[in-house]
Amino acid sequence: MTTCIAPADSLTEAARLSSMRRGACPSLAAPMITGDGLLVRLRPAAQGFSLRELGDIADAALACGNGILEVTARGNLQVRGLTDETVPVFAASITDAGIEISAGLAIETPPLAGFDPTEIADSRPLAMELRAALSARVPVLSLAPKLSVIIDGAGRLHLGGVTADIRVHAIGDDGRVLWLLSIAGTALSAQPIALIEGAAIVPAIMDILEILAAMGPFARARELDVAALRHRFSSGDDMSAPVSAAPAPSPAGIHDFDEDGAVLGVRLAFGQVHADNLKVFLEALDSLGATDIRLAPGHGMLVMGIRRERITAAQALALGHGLRAFPDDPRNHIAACAGIGACASSRIDTRGVARLLVEEAPSLLDGSMTVHVSGCAKGCARPSASPLTITAAPFGHGLVVNGPASAAPNAYIEENNIRTAIVQLDRLVCESKRAGESARSCLTRLGADVITAAVQQG
Repeated sequence: MTTCIAPADSLTEAARLSSMRRGACPSLAAPMITGDGLLVRLRPAAQGFSLRELGDIADAALACGNGILEVTARGNLQVRGLTDETVPVFAASITDAGIEISAGLAIETPPLAGFDPTEIADSRPLAMELRAALSARVPVLSLAPKLSVIIDGAGRLHLGGVTADIRVHAIGDDGRVLWLLSIAGTALSAQPIALIEGAAIVPAIMDILEILAAMGPFARARELDVAALRHRFSSGDDMSAPVSAAPAPSPAGIHDFDEDGAVLGVRLAFGQVHADNLKVFLEALDSLGATDIRLAPGHGMLVMGIRRERITAAQALALGHGLRAFPDDPRNHIAACAGIGACASSRIDTRGVARLLVEEAPSLLDGSMTVHVSGCAKGCARPSASPLTITAAPFGHGLVVNGPASAAPNAYIEENNIRTAIVQLDRLVCESKRAGESARSCLTRLGADVITAAVQQG
């Protein structure tokens, strides 16, 4: 078993400066300073982790950190509470366990790529080809730390709602597969560039990465000249081919693919799980025949290999371990960051506010929207706009209506009044909703002024 002995205050000044740089992305080589120590982010080189591998990571997290693991909104694994002295030991334990971690450019594919029979194409071969092309490139391209590429085969748990600098999306066309190349956004907001045959996809992505590298080590795709890219890559094909506007379902729940099998999806409560709890859950999954875990956007874990007749038992086990195992769990509709005590930037107890929402505002959590709780203006848990965002303010909390955490609050709530304000929001929806109307539609109809007035009544 890995043993780490290190003082909790042993962070070097170099680590502090590196990790606080805006746009930094934590990794084993470059951990990030947070309120509870150093944080590292792990992206599996394979499609996921075996149960043994995840158990070994949990052991190392207990020995070298504070035992808290997270699955991020994009589906990456994070380990918290490490120190300068324990990070090398943690990294060595990962290597000794034979766990391969992906480094460099984030190349993301759907969590069920290669398994999902509903996907138009398996995106994994293109991802492997792109990684090989990047590895063969001399000199190595210097790219922005958070730059990402999505290769989406368009299955059930697609990545349409995840933002990326470069994205390609499979589209079926009379028996053949074309790939829609677009930049800077989600499947719906990204700028379409061209429809491309599979053999030309990786060269096109490499060309764009070359352009970004030439622009500087922090250049992002939103800075690219869309018209120039269209002229460069367009084949004259109609780019109006439909990309589904339907959001991917929650990772939580049983995903049944008929004769191809079933997958159990769980979500971590507000993105976190303690290593002790995770290990017990993994042992139970092993007894039920599970083979591996694939991480999914939305703080999700997909349990593979369980036979259909045992999957409901696994779902009950997940619920017993505090995981969100059902799609209608109200906690699924709250995006909360780590909060004060865990993040150096946070100024509010985000988990506490999230619990208040579950206890006092069930009408808001009907599944029609996500309520964002952010400890600071960065909005790490949900960078995009939300119908309601509760964020930190100089004195207490701020409420942003239809905006991101970085927006100026529509209302300010004193710290001692946050429970009352949440109760008022719930009452407003309960009393104002029309028959068949969702919470989101109701709040949209009422508008920011009415919502602000309701909150400030308390």
